Amino acid sequence: MAVQKSGFFHKVGSTRVIPLYGKIAVLFVFFLLVSNFTTNYINLILNRAQQVKLMNELLVKELKENYITASTQFDVYTYNKNLPDSQKTLIQSALPGLTRKNSMAFGLRDDGSFLYFASPTLKWKTFPDQEALNHLLELQKRGISEGPLTFQAEGRTFFGYYKYHAGWKAFLVRAEDQEVFLAASWTIFYSIGFLILILTAITLFLSIMVLKRLFRYVNHITDSLMKMQKTQELSMIELKGAPNDDITYLGLSFNSLSATIQNLMNIFRKFVTQDVAYRAYKERQIRLEGEKQELTILFTDIKGFTYMTETLGNDIIKLLNLHYDKAIRHIQNRDGIVGSIIGDALLAVFGTIEGARDQRALKAVAAAYEIQAVAEELRKVMMQKRGDLILEQGSLKPEEERVFKAVMIEVGVGIDGGEVFYGNIGSYVRMTNTVIGDNVNSASRLEGLTRIYRVPVIVSESIKNEVETDTGDYYFLELDMVQVKGKTEGKKVFWPVLRRSIDEDLKNSFSQYGKALRAYYEGDWRTAEDAFKICGLEAASVFLERISGAEPPQYWNGVWTMTSK
Repeated sequence: MAVQKSGFFHKVGSTRVIPLYGKIAVLFVFFLLVSNFTTNYINLILNRAQQVKLMNELLVKELKENYITASTQFDVYTYNKNLPDSQKTLIQSALPGLTRKNSMAFGLRDDGSFLYFASPTLKWKTFPDQEALNHLLELQKRGISEGPLTFQAEGRTFFGYYKYHAGWKAFLVRAEDQEVFLAASWTIFYSIGFLILILTAITLFLSIMVLKRLFRYVNHITDSLMKMQKTQELSMIELKGAPNDDITYLGLSFNSLSATIQNLMNIFRKFVTQDVAYRAYKERQIRLEGEKQELTILFTDIKGFTYMTETLGNDIIKLLNLHYDKAIRHIQNRDGIVGSIIGDALLAVFGTIEGARDQRALKAVAAAYEIQAVAEELRKVMMQKRGDLILEQGSLKPEEERVFKAVMIEVGVGIDGGEVFYGNIGSYVRMTNTVIGDNVNSASRLEGLTRIYRVPVIVSESIKNEVETDTGDYYFLELDMVQVKGKTEGKKVFWPVLRRSIDEDLKNSFSQYGKALRAYYEGDWRTAEDAFKICGLEAASVFLERISGAEPPQYWNGVWTMTSK
């Protein structure tokens, strides 16, 4: 991309880059304008408040005079019964005080008609704001017979005061047009604003001249940064001959930072999840926040970890890194993110990455078997090394046998999904990305069941349904209906198996297992026992231990309650 200098501006391609001194001048002028106009506006509001106060006092005074006149005319009317003369007198008495456009004084009856109506410009036959009239009537019922009044008419707002006259049975009102009343103050505001603009334009010109001189060396730094932008590579800024000022110090600081920023970025990407890094790049900050989302949770745990730790000691870290290095890559390749790693346990979340939220359950199941493949590959490598060592030595020492047994990693994977809380928690000095919810605990419990039923992966029924919606590549063998510890109801659990890996013998075993499981649910444990014995699956041994020589409980519902995690 070409970098050019055109007049006062740098150009990157067709984009102009505003000089620093120009921005400072503009910001200075902006805040100057904001300050001046704000001050002008505050002055307008304060003066207007005072005007309104004085106007209210005037309206109340004139209303009192109108009320006295109305009382006098009511006595006259009571005597001579000549209503038109009284109305005429009331109008003539009110008109001298109506000096503004749309000023008015009137007597308002309960039905919206006027006892009298006086205004230099308006000619109303009836009161136009029924809602305001209803409000007056309601106040009268509550014993409030005078006070301020606001009403709408002809698209305008009027304000004033009223007082109820019991003799005439009418509300006497003195009101002004709000827009007309405030017009003069707006004229003053605009006049002062025009003067502010003229003075600010002069100030802007002078400030640009001064700042341009002060920041003359900024152009050199800007040119260097433009070259870095073009190559997309950080480098050092040549500062030979630069003046001894803050701008030069800024260039030196940039040189110091540019030497380490790439290393820091690489470290940052390794310690945060992909979606957090994306949000940090997009929003330029990371906040303590979260929201409920529909996600898929994968929980994996290494079996026999205590034995491994006791046997390998500090070397357990090397073994874990060998396993996690490939396992995490598979998770990320399936659009998953690693939520946490605690020793032998890993929690992954699917469905958080923008644009990759679909088929999250299918991706999680695929990642689960890729994790199993990583563990299997590591076991094969260790077995090969064991064989090589036996060929070299003739046999293994007992301690060597213990080590090889310890490095034969086996993992279990549990997967569940649903609505969970996902976001950042902690404090602004130390935060972590986490996922919280019942389904997270459920995934952990399902992983624990893999040890009992001796299968590599166990998923919930919701995961089964989601995967079957997306693909037909997996067969889900129903293993059991289990109430895990901490839950109050039983749920079905499933073992997902790739259909292409199912041969005829395994298919028959699955069929026999299904028949045994149905008999088990129905309480026919003897039939179930016979079927489990011949099905050939390791999971059947769990049921044989439960039901061998036993009868179903009195209120058997097919749910087996787990007493441990």
